[in-house]
Amino acid sequence: MGFGPVSPEPNEPYFHAEWEKRALGLTLSCGAFGAWNIDESRHARENIPPATYLSASYYEIWIRALETLLERHGFASRTEVDGGHRAFEPAVPKRVLTADLVAGVLARGGPCDRPLESTPLFKPGDRVRTINSNPETHTRLPRYARAKTGTIEAVQGSFVFPDANAHGHGENPQWVYTVVFNGEEIWGQGADPTLMVSIDAWESYLERL
Repeated sequence: MGFGPVSPEPNEPYFHAEWEKRALGLTLSCGAFGAWNIDESRHARENIPPATYLSASYYEIWIRALETLLERHGFASRTEVDGGHRAFEPAVPKRVLTADLVAGVLARGGPCDRPLESTPLFKPGDRVRTINSNPETHTRLPRYARAKTGTIEAVQGSFVFPDANAHGHGENPQWVYTVVFNGEEIWGQGADPTLMVSIDAWESYLERL
């Protein structure tokens, strides 16, 4: 897309500036309000205008999405965010993450695996094609891996379906598979034939060949 190669940073620190620590803390503490889930949070990041998103740093994207979520759920208006002063009575969070609770909450994490009575439609070794879909709503199917042919490498288990969960349509768990593609399938002619790309794909993203 014209942005050059990915250049990993040797011995990259967790944070590049002090404000990034606060950005992470704010995002986690506000997420504990119980007003939105991780999938809605991801969708808020995806909806940042492309020019802004592509010129922003990692934690700047987090903060911009958080501002959207706080406004959407009645915790802070755009005027308050821009001005730095409270202007109205905010919504009441379901819970507040106080300092004494942080260690326990982080230790528990946010498991999204869910039991399913159905059996997986695919098994390791099956050849599959990903769907060609460009929804305006949230999806975890990467754009570069749409309408591509690959091989099931593993069945990872059953998990919350983010495409539904991001928009309040319930968890609707599905089986999730690791699918492997070769370099030419992803990048086309001239790609390094030794390269492989794998993604974790929900069952409804896949079609049997």
